[in-house]
Amino acid sequence: MSVALRELVSYLDALLEPWRFQDYCPNGLQVEGRPQVAKVASGVTASQRLLDAAAEWGADAVLVHHGYFWKGEEQAVVGMKRRRLATLLGHDISLLAYHLPLDAHPTLGNNARLGELLGLQDHRPLQSGGEGVGNIAELPTELPVSELLAALRRITGREPLHIAADVAGVRHIAWCTGAAQGYIEAAVAAGADVFITGEASEQTVHIAREEGIHFIAAGHHATERYGVQAVAEQVAQEFSLQHRFIDIDNPV
Repeated sequence: MSVALRELVSYLDALLEPWRFQDYCPNGLQVEGRPQVAKVASGVTASQRLLDAAAEWGADAVLVHHGYFWKGEEQAVVGMKRRRLATLLGHDISLLAYHLPLDAHPTLGNNARLGELLGLQDHRPLQSGGEGVGNIAELPTELPVSELLAALRRITGREPLHIAADVAGVRHIAWCTGAAQGYIEAAVAAGADVFITGEASEQTVHIAREEGIHFIAAGHHATERYGVQAVAEQVAQEFSLQHRFIDIDNPV
C-alpha cells in the first residue's frame, strides 16, 4: 500500500499540532520527494548515515525528530548540508521532521514514551500552561534511586550520569528528554525528588547539589529514540505502510 505525500503530511500535522509551538526549526515537510509513500524510515536525527541507510532500504520518506534549517544555522548549501540534501533529492526521498511537537505529544511523544517505559503512568505537565514538554509523576511509594538508575540502564543501554542528592529514595519524578537540563529549576519548583533528562551542563551539577535534587542525564539520543518510533508505527498502521526504525548510535 501507499499514501500520497500530501495526505501523509496532513495526517502528521493533525496528529502533532506543530502550530501550538514556538520552535527552533520548521516542523513538518522539510524536503519534498516523490508524491507517493510506501516505505517510511524513522530515526532520531537526519544524519548522513541515517539518510544512506534509508536510501539503501528504498525509503520514500524519512521521519525524524532532529531535521534541518535550525534558527541561526548557516543558510548556504555547502559541505555537509549540500551532501545531505543531495542524498535526499538524488533518491527522491522526503524529509519530515517534528521537534517540540514530537517531544510533547501526550501519548506518542518522547516524554510520554519514556515515562511509559519507566512505568510512570499518571503524570502531569511539569509546568502549567505553555507547551508542556516536560512531565512529573508521583509514585504511590518511595523508590530507591538505584532502581530508577537500573531501569534507565536497561531502557537506554548506557550508563547514565547521576548527580546524587542526600536522600536515597524518590517519589516525585520529573523528566524531559533531550537537552532539557535547563528545566531542572522547574523540577525543583514542582517538588520533584529527581529530574531525568538527556544532557548536563556545567551549572546543572551545582543546581542539583544546592537544591538537593537527584539529577540524571541518560543521553540526548538515548532518551529520544522512542517518540519517533511510536509516531512512525502509528502512521504505518494507519496507511498500511512499511516502516523501519534506523538507530544511528550516538553516545551523547
